[in-house]
Amino acid sequence: MSSVAARRRPGVWILLWGVTIAAELGALLPQLVGRGPPAPAWDIAFRLVGGSFAACGLVAWRRRPENRSGRLMVATGLCFLAGPLLEQFDAPVMQTLSLLLGDMWLVLLVVLLLSSPSGRPLRSATDRALVGVLVFASAVLGPLWLLFFDYPGNLLAVFVDAGTAHAIDTVARVLVFCASVGTFAVLMRRWWAATQPLRRAMLPSLAGGVSLLLLAALLTSDIVTGTPTDPVLILTWAFVIGLILTPAAFLTGLLRTRLARGGFAELVVELRGLHGGALQAALARTLRDPTLVLAGWLPEYEAYVDAGGQVVLPPAAGSDRRSTAIERDDRPIAMIVHDRSLDDEPEALEAVCAAAALALENEQLQTESRARLAELQASRARIVEAGDTERQRLERNLHDGAQQRLVGVALQLRLIRARADSDPSSVKTLAIQAGDDLAAALDELRELARGIHPAVLDHGLAAALESLAARSTVLTTLTVDVARPLPQPIELAAYFVASEALANVAKYAHATVVTLRVARNGTGVTVEIADNGIGGADASQGSGLRGLEDRVEALDGALRVSSPAGGGTTVSAELPCA
Repeated sequence: MSSVAARRRPGVWILLWGVTIAAELGALLPQLVGRGPPAPAWDIAFRLVGGSFAACGLVAWRRRPENRSGRLMVATGLCFLAGPLLEQFDAPVMQTLSLLLGDMWLVLLVVLLLSSPSGRPLRSATDRALVGVLVFASAVLGPLWLLFFDYPGNLLAVFVDAGTAHAIDTVARVLVFCASVGTFAVLMRRWWAATQPLRRAMLPSLAGGVSLLLLAALLTSDIVTGTPTDPVLILTWAFVIGLILTPAAFLTGLLRTRLARGGFAELVVELRGLHGGALQAALARTLRDPTLVLAGWLPEYEAYVDAGGQVVLPPAAGSDRRSTAIERDDRPIAMIVHDRSLDDEPEALEAVCAAAALALENEQLQTESRARLAELQASRARIVEAGDTERQRLERNLHDGAQQRLVGVALQLRLIRARADSDPSSVKTLAIQAGDDLAAALDELRELARGIHPAVLDHGLAAALESLAARSTVLTTLTVDVARPLPQPIELAAYFVASEALANVAKYAHATVVTLRVARNGTGVTVEIADNGIGGADASQGSGLRGLEDRVEALDGALRVSSPAGGGTTVSAELPCA
């Protein structure tokens, strides 16, 4: 049964808690009911060790199922209680099993300490050797000792010999002593070489290592003297209390992020206004990792960059550093590079990454809002400037063109009236000239009106674009795929995009062919003008394309210009009309 499956089935947890409580009460039963001779106080306390390991292990297993430490604690506790439970039965089989399982819990305890804090399998040959020594002492020397040990109910006592039994027991104790001291030495070496965050995570296993060191001291005293003394009694109490508190230390370490979970609400509030180095410092303080680095994702460079602008790469495999990506909707936002000890605090890391994502998205939204506001203000300023410029152009064109012609027509009409009687022969010439000037003025006025609002659009966008293509000085191929009439603002924008683009082709592109295509899709209209000219057009230079961009964006559309040098120019406008 997997830990995830067990977590989803309450009945399994009720059963496990029931077994743990029953086993602990069963181990304490002789002292609770006063059966048999009274036991020393330390022995009664010693029987609480199994319940402490099993109970703390169940909580840790439930809360952190991905970490094997909780399951190892439960196994250690139940194995510890197996001996005191079995020895209460008079059956020889139970008595023999009690003797065989008496010290097996020590093997599981060492596995727990050496695999902490991640709970992963033993990492090195030294770890496996230490566990192997304890397994040999319990599973090999234990049964061998029972072959010579005279004890009531011992089914394995075939060759009873007190001297041989004592010798085997001494060898087993020496091996347990060596394994205990070796385990403490390994834990101390790892703690000394670890980073500060990892040292904090290793404190529970180090506390268990101290208990093993006390056990080694007790074994030394027992092997050397064989008689209990006051200092030995003090060591015994220290060893028992250390064992009882060790699972609580493990549980606190495993659930440290759970206990601090309430602070993440304040973290979200605190991070809301932070960015750059201040945001990184807040995250490092929350995760208690001063080496933490926050790197933001730059999509244009496809790289992570820290607050100082330096590129940050994910740590190499096997190093003491890890990287955790911060994503939103499968889109990278940032990356946190942190100490590997935080891999054992997934809930804290997940919560901090979520808070950081909110802060970074908030900063990004504010930046985009400021950029949009600045662009909107600039666009409004350009529209006002373009309106003023257009009015000045219309005034100048009217003054220099149609107005001058109409003034000339008015003068010619006065001359006609003055010469009607005195010089009738010149009246005809003046009338012809006035008619020509009046026709020219009307043409100029029509051209001005077409620039303000093309009358040809009254006949539809296709007809208006055909008129543009026909007047173009460059061979123009037109394709219009618009089945239904478009809203008037969209038609007007599409017409002006095509008109301005064709005008630019005629003036600057040195092109021989231009293609004008208009197509409607599900949500909008695409207007595309492509030529085979010299390219090099820039929307940021000049007011023509910039004005078109403002017009298109005012309709919530988008204008794109692709103009590589020597590769022609393509102007494409996406206009929404859902």
